Amino acid sequence: MSNDTPPDRLSTDHRSDYYDADALQRGVGIRFKGAEKTNIEEYCVSEGWVKMAVGKSKDRFGNAMTMKLSGPVEPYYRDTAEDGADEAEPAAPDAEQAD
Repeated sequence: MSNDTPPDRLSTDHRSDYYDADALQRGVGIRFKGAEKTNIEEYCVSEGWVKMAVGKSKDRFGNAMTMKLSGPVEPYYRDTAEDGADEAEPAAPDAEQAD
């Protein structure tokens, strides 16, 4: 598995076997059925499902209520998209030093 590919299955719950702090800290974005989602609690690419938080409801343990939905899941690392945009901007500070 390459470093630019997020894990096949990932969870934001630290008690889960699929919790990966390094991947979460790097920033994983999810496209589900072609739309960007920000409320995904867990996903599995190979099985084609996501668990997403529904509303602000909590269960009796204080965890977000989730709903499991099936469909195409496309995870990606957010930092790789940001790195390319940051490389083109360093020219502005150099212009100020010319005075």
